[in-house]
Amino acid sequence: MFNEKVILITGGTGSFGKKFIEMLLGKYSPKKIIVFSRDELKQFEMQQTFNQACMRYFIGDVRDEQRLIQAMKGVDYVVHAAALKQVPAAEYNPMECIKTNINGAQNVINAAIKCNVEKVIALSTDKAANPINLYGATKLASDKLFVAANNLVGDGKTRFAVVRYGNVVGSRGSVVPFFKKLINEGVKKLPITHPDMTRFWLKLEDGVNFVFKNFDRMQGGEIFIPKIPSMKIMDLVEAIAPGYDTEIIGIRPGEKLHEIMCPLDSSYITLEFNDHYVIQPTINFSYEVNYRRNLIGEEGFLVEESFEYNSGTNPHFLTIQELREMNK
Repeated sequence: MFNEKVILITGGTGSFGKKFIEMLLGKYSPKKIIVFSRDELKQFEMQQTFNQACMRYFIGDVRDEQRLIQAMKGVDYVVHAAALKQVPAAEYNPMECIKTNINGAQNVINAAIKCNVEKVIALSTDKAANPINLYGATKLASDKLFVAANNLVGDGKTRFAVVRYGNVVGSRGSVVPFFKKLINEGVKKLPITHPDMTRFWLKLEDGVNFVFKNFDRMQGGEIFIPKIPSMKIMDLVEAIAPGYDTEIIGIRPGEKLHEIMCPLDSSYITLEFNDHYVIQPTINFSYEVNYRRNLIGEEGFLVEESFEYNSGTNPHFLTIQELREMNK
């Protein structure tokens, strides 16, 4: 799929970007990998590890459409991972989040079409389903932009799809490194927002493999959602720090008790496959697509009208031992 291809990843110095590039180099022989991000220090540090001849580093911001057009010349595939992601920060700085997550998404779309990119996958989040916070609302808007972008292509070949998944174990800003930092600092109690909180939970490499697979599957317009386990926050505390006391500090601004990836109101357009779900577009495109059969021959079926994929009612919850294994 990626052999002798040119791949660009926005926000490529983040947790996902680093693992994506590591696995891309390990599994394939790409012609060129372009890291597009705005932090020169992170790029410099990344170059110490990823200095292969195929690597290219572009300093730029997704808010800058012209810079994206420069970076995408000759690119075959794009992964759009750049975003402002911290929920409380987005609540306090809403316009900055909108500029990056919504305006930036449209800039990526415009550049990809102009440069005749073949396929684009945008990373989304469970917080985009029935959003109650600004970050989730911007990612829902971004998802809608990428789905609708398939109607902007005309006779061009560019196709757009979205990958939505939950919390990633150990990613920057997530709760696991935060808890470990507090334990190393000698705190006596770990802060818990709510004892009943649940989250979808997956390893970074599983998220990357899911993105790889969906480049093969995608026809344009899909929102791909993996079938992944949930975890209970109190089980996570017991897995990381057995016997540690906790302190309930209350839910943070914009935070949910449980997360959703397939909303109930989208059940009439949600397809179930063996290891994932697909939310079909709510709009029609200028070309016919049979989403029930993807490009690698997998077949899906409509879920029941009452279906909702919720971290609190997920049939698969990780045990404390499984959480320990994942957090190693």
